[in-house]
Amino acid sequence: MIEVKAIASSSKGNCYRITDGSTSLLLECGINYRDIQKSLNFRMSEIAGCLISHEHGDHVKSIKDVLKAGIDCYMSAGTAKSLNLQHHRIKPVELKKQFRIGTWSILPFDVQHDVAEPFGFLLMNGVGEKLLFATDTYYIKYQFPGLTHILVECNYSIDILNENIANGSVPKIMKQRLMKSHFSLENVKEFFKSNDLSKVEEIWLLHLSDSNSDEKRFKEEIMKLTGKVVYIA
Repeated sequence: MIEVKAIASSSKGNCYRITDGSTSLLLECGINYRDIQKSLNFRMSEIAGCLISHEHGDHVKSIKDVLKAGIDCYMSAGTAKSLNLQHHRIKPVELKKQFRIGTWSILPFDVQHDVAEPFGFLLMNGVGEKLLFATDTYYIKYQFPGLTHILVECNYSIDILNENIANGSVPKIMKQRLMKSHFSLENVKEFFKSNDLSKVEEIWLLHLSDSNSDEKRFKEEIMKLTGKVVYIA
């Protein structure tokens, strides 16, 4: 049974722990390593690997400490090159080529963000559960059959963003960047509509903007659309 723990999820830092009861993984390490340790009761030896979506600081802040702790970090070659780190525990993985960490079989796929080579990850375990992890992308062009767990960015809503631009609290120049680098509520809904959610047990909405989102509204709208249990990370 998959268990998700959201350690941090915002533009300040992102980090999640997932486990299927056999193999525990970190998804991102974008906060202080000490805070990751505390949230996991200092049981870091249980972490079999860390998946990195891209090189921005709010996703890789403590990567040097994670590597030093003996945890392999998996990412695209483009992300590894952008980080400019040399370490034997950095494991470049290839687009659409499966790899294994313990009981997980993991398929990297391409997403749309303003960085070198960002990935999302589809994770499958031995009992047939499938977890989708996708953050910092403005759309997902793929369909994923048989998902049981979805962790997906829901950064902003276009109407809240437009209102904030109109009242001057958000610079107009931010709109173009957000629309070409982050997942809006509206696009997340289209993603859910185009995928078979029949086996989905839970949905996690990640990386909500501090100023351009509404936690209660996002949760209610996605629950109404999908009929699934929805958590805000």
